[in-house]
Amino acid sequence: MIRLGVNIDHVATVRQARGESYPDPVQAAVFAELGGADNITAHLREDRRHVQDRDIELLKQTIKIPLNFEMACTPEMVAFAIKIRPHAVTLVPEKRQERTTEGGLDLKSAFQGLKAAVDTLQSRGILVSLFVEPTEEAVEISAKTGAKAVEFHTGKFCHAIDAAGSTLDKLNVLSSLVKASKAAASASLQSHFGHGLHYGNANWLQMVPFAEEANIGHAIVGRAIFCGLEQAVREMKSLLNDPKNFPVPGERYQK
Repeated sequence: MIRLGVNIDHVATVRQARGESYPDPVQAAVFAELGGADNITAHLREDRRHVQDRDIELLKQTIKIPLNFEMACTPEMVAFAIKIRPHAVTLVPEKRQERTTEGGLDLKSAFQGLKAAVDTLQSRGILVSLFVEPTEEAVEISAKTGAKAVEFHTGKFCHAIDAAGSTLDKLNVLSSLVKASKAAASASLQSHFGHGLHYGNANWLQMVPFAEEANIGHAIVGRAIFCGLEQAVREMKSLLNDPKNFPVPGERYQK
């Protein structure tokens, strides 16, 4: 089964647009949990553009499923994570001018800082995942940090598979995720996936061997406007796991 992590950042985005106390991302997390979410993901950005410190604190106190805390690799955020003790931390790159995370970590230049953060967090019992590009090189470097998981940035994959005109073209696009996930398994790393996944492409993850988790927010929050959050979560989890939504009959995995 592919676990579904529901990212509630964009609920906070709507709240912050008006400076009100609603909609409450913690309440959204509860509805996501009722819909079958396996974990809740929230990104506390350094500029606090959407999720706030108090949201993370209340999420940790309220939800019954694991909290995946997305954060930049900075001393401030490492200290906050140690204080909160989420189930998992995903270290991501941040740029103040970006609307959303645009790519994976620069593993080579940031290696020493990442390794130190991984050591510190995992010594406190917090599983650490690194947000990386879906390449075998990224997997190799990630393994050297001691992290337990990688989350593959699926933005480019999603744009490419959405644009592909045939099943064969889509399978060719998928091959990069397949290779990266196999490399992660060989390095004893969990394979997670996130960014750009939506109701028209998430089912392709069913064809990726060793896929353990998908973290999806924008598409689910957008869908929830029309059908409610619980239903939106159920539909996404079905796309990830229900055989009836398998994209290509026949082979389980892309060879």
